[in-house]
Amino acid sequence: MDLAKDQKLHGFTVRTCEPLPELDGNAYTLVHEKSGAKLLYLKNEDANKSFSIAFKTPPADDTGVFHILEHSVLCGSEKFPVKEPFVNLLKSSMQTFLNAMTFPDKTLYPVASTNDQDLLNLADVYLDAVLHPMIYRKRAIFEQEGWHYELAGSADRNGEATDPADGAPELALNGVVYNEMKGALSDPNSVLYDELQAALFPDTAYRFESGGTPRAIPDLTYEQFLDEHARHYRLNNSYLTLYGNLDLETMLAFLDERYLSPVADEEAARDEARLSAGDAPLEPHELREQMPVEALGVRRTMATAPENACMGLGYVIGNVRDRTRMVAVDILIDAIAGSNEAPLKRALLDAGLADDVQAFFADSLLQPFAVIQLKGLADGAPARFRAVAESALQSLADGNLDRNLVEASLSRAEFVMRERDFGMADGVALSMAALAGWLYDDELATSYLRYEDDFAFLRTALDEGYFEQLIRDVFLANNHRAEVEIVPVDEDEDACEAERLANVAARMEPEDFARVADEEAELRRLQEEPDSPEALATLPRLSVSDIGAAPDEPAYGLEEGTPVPCLRHRAAAHGIAYAYRYFDLKGVRFEDLPYVTVLSMVLGKLDTATRTASQLDTLTNGKLGNLSFFSEIYEDEHDPRAIRPMFVVSASSLSENVEHLAALPREILLTTDFSDTGKIKDVLQQRRIAMEQGFASAGHASAMARLASYYLPAGVVREQLGGVEFYRFLKDLLASYDERAHDLSHRLNDLATRLFVDDGCLVSFTGDEDDYRRFQDCGGALGRSNGARDERLRVPDPVVRNEAFIVPTDVCYAALGFDRRSFGASYTGAWQVAAKALSFDYLWNEVRVKGGAYGAGFQAARTGNLRFYSYRDPHLDETLERFAGASAWLAAFEPTDDEMEGYVVSTVAGFDTPLKTRQLVRRQDGDWIAGRTPQARRETRDQMISTDARAVRKLAETVAHSAEAGAFCAFGSKDLLEGSSAGFQVIDLLNE
Repeated sequence: MDLAKDQKLHGFTVRTCEPLPELDGNAYTLVHEKSGAKLLYLKNEDANKSFSIAFKTPPADDTGVFHILEHSVLCGSEKFPVKEPFVNLLKSSMQTFLNAMTFPDKTLYPVASTNDQDLLNLADVYLDAVLHPMIYRKRAIFEQEGWHYELAGSADRNGEATDPADGAPELALNGVVYNEMKGALSDPNSVLYDELQAALFPDTAYRFESGGTPRAIPDLTYEQFLDEHARHYRLNNSYLTLYGNLDLETMLAFLDERYLSPVADEEAARDEARLSAGDAPLEPHELREQMPVEALGVRRTMATAPENACMGLGYVIGNVRDRTRMVAVDILIDAIAGSNEAPLKRALLDAGLADDVQAFFADSLLQPFAVIQLKGLADGAPARFRAVAESALQSLADGNLDRNLVEASLSRAEFVMRERDFGMADGVALSMAALAGWLYDDELATSYLRYEDDFAFLRTALDEGYFEQLIRDVFLANNHRAEVEIVPVDEDEDACEAERLANVAARMEPEDFARVADEEAELRRLQEEPDSPEALATLPRLSVSDIGAAPDEPAYGLEEGTPVPCLRHRAAAHGIAYAYRYFDLKGVRFEDLPYVTVLSMVLGKLDTATRTASQLDTLTNGKLGNLSFFSEIYEDEHDPRAIRPMFVVSASSLSENVEHLAALPREILLTTDFSDTGKIKDVLQQRRIAMEQGFASAGHASAMARLASYYLPAGVVREQLGGVEFYRFLKDLLASYDERAHDLSHRLNDLATRLFVDDGCLVSFTGDEDDYRRFQDCGGALGRSNGARDERLRVPDPVVRNEAFIVPTDVCYAALGFDRRSFGASYTGAWQVAAKALSFDYLWNEVRVKGGAYGAGFQAARTGNLRFYSYRDPHLDETLERFAGASAWLAAFEPTDDEMEGYVVSTVAGFDTPLKTRQLVRRQDGDWIAGRTPQARRETRDQMISTDARAVRKLAETVAHSAEAGAFCAFGSKDLLEGSSAGFQVIDLLNE
């Protein structure tokens, strides 16, 4: 429905109405008169609609109270008194997005669905969660999600406490957020960012870590926790967003009648009670601007590996109200530091200050700031960094800023905004974008959703010295800046925790230890206690009949008469063309696979026969939406050894640039000059740093990949191309780089000559007919052949190694699994239903709730891989035991009819989740290459719908065999890995 200014509807008054062409729709701002809640309605025809509610939550300390609240309010509410309504929704709704997020000054609760009733259900649960949470009645929620003491070693996996008198009592700390932040703040990049923000904003809420620090989280009391909820989770401090093609009148009536008006009465009564008691009504913490400060030479020690030494320069840009300036700075940073050839980054790399340089724009703050960061500091770098950076910036401001370079970054930014591929439901991403201005000024509700006028202005400003002056204002003449260095030290963070616990224990009497044991036992009892049927019955549910027919998918297939086989996609591209080239890697020897990855890393970053790397970088940014090179393995679902490794060239552009979409990748593939070994080394060092930090911050992905190499030929190949084996190759190559550089250039040139040929190549294209014709005319084929291609790739047999890799983190990441096909088990859609049940029932409760890990899950791939994983986990052996116990849980799987229906509905909804064109095309390409038909996909969906409890239970035996195969892998802290009794081969990965 359309709204008019000043229109009143269900307690709301429409304040503004405006067209929003950037979203192909209109934007309306409303206010709920009784409660003061603000609402933004983004109306367009998107069927993937969304709802969100956010609260302004600037922290007053480092205890992470708002992060813990974000977790805790989703653990039951008055209307929905179940332990984990959030999890219930994950395993029973048709959601396409369901999560919550804590930011430095706000907390957001967004949901999305393609089903109107489901969206209403999701909003109902979320609103009751944030406004009527069970935290006031159940202290255990705070202890579970935040922190609590335990007696070290006092609880086995069944939660039975031992008598503290049996031995000298020792305390331990546990809690989901506590463990999450131990993992998050093991990352030196996160610590550097926090220290820069604290240095730039020493007098405001931004000086605090909103997620909480492990040293401060245990200072938070339950009473403070409740006080902060009452203070900030108020409707006059809330921001609601509705998005998409939804039934607005029904939604507004629901909001008003069910929540906003009744809760406004409750809040007024509480305020009156406080006034009667002589207390002022609770007000949110103030969020104010920081007066300019200069904080140079700040040093922060951190227990991490020496190679993680890093430092950064931070510059406050101005106020969020100057939207155009913010857009311009983001574009400028990309232009001068967004690639190795960008002038600022190139100057810093050439100065030998560090292994890598990164620059970015930190927005969604009252005062956004820019960061220039060095990673892997060289000796003497801290003393030289600022001078080198400012010298390069001064040169750019004095006339050496290439107009074409900035225009190219502007074009890239415009492409990204038009494509709107946010990696999540559009409405969720847009609600976050809106809050980047709206949170600080009611007049800015749509400011950060618009870009056309800003881009038009900045294009005219290119020739008016605007960006040169911006460099002066932001970087050279800025009196609001900071310089921070992270200094690695040989210090054990666990020792600091142990010292704290020892000090607490020293002040405790025997009855205090007994109380801790009793409280822990009570927490375990509550965690084990199932929700009552009456509580479960309160949750809204959809039935299988609500699923509907499978969504239509656009056709695709091979075109006839093309010089190279071309898979033509008919998906709607909205003025964008997508082109992929797939080159067969079967002609590459196994030992040469790491060089394939090096090749993918350097393509597009070196000179070609006709352009310098800098010219190529500028042209690529200006004419293409993306250009990337990578390898992928496509697996046969029946035969583990029937794999198809491919080198992939991915590119996209606006329709008007299709000629470049064909010609630029072709030029790079055929004429790259691999002789610049210095630039190649820069790329190699950057990948090494990224891999090391990935091992520590996302070790579950590395553990699962390494685990797969124990039993899958495809896993063995992936390890050579990008896992631990590639990391070892990379370290060895860099250690003797000067001696091997010439040979490396030769190998890359030879590999490119043999690999990039039309023989065995497959092209995939998406776009309209004119785009397709122009693409083929301008170079759809490479025009190069090497004749018969030898089958050189011989993949060694997988070997179970059971390794545990020590990396610089305070937590661990565990994985266990095997190939289902080894036990003769076939694939059906029931596997995905079982994965949903195991992930969001058994593992959630056993590993996350009771174990304190931040995350855990089970995956069942069509191609045979069954694997469990945990994420930011304080335990290892206990988690492996819980993985092993999953088959018994599955064998006894007896859900109610409603629960079973919920598993099916949510699984099918995930299968049907709308995909952006790029994602859809890539999935279809993968199906075609692997030999999977659209019919097979439909059959899998039908199998999901027909899955019952019996079908799930039948899978338990295969899960048991997978665990009994004894293949497991872990990444984590030295203490956790060496303290394990699981039989790991412990390896110090970074120092071996």
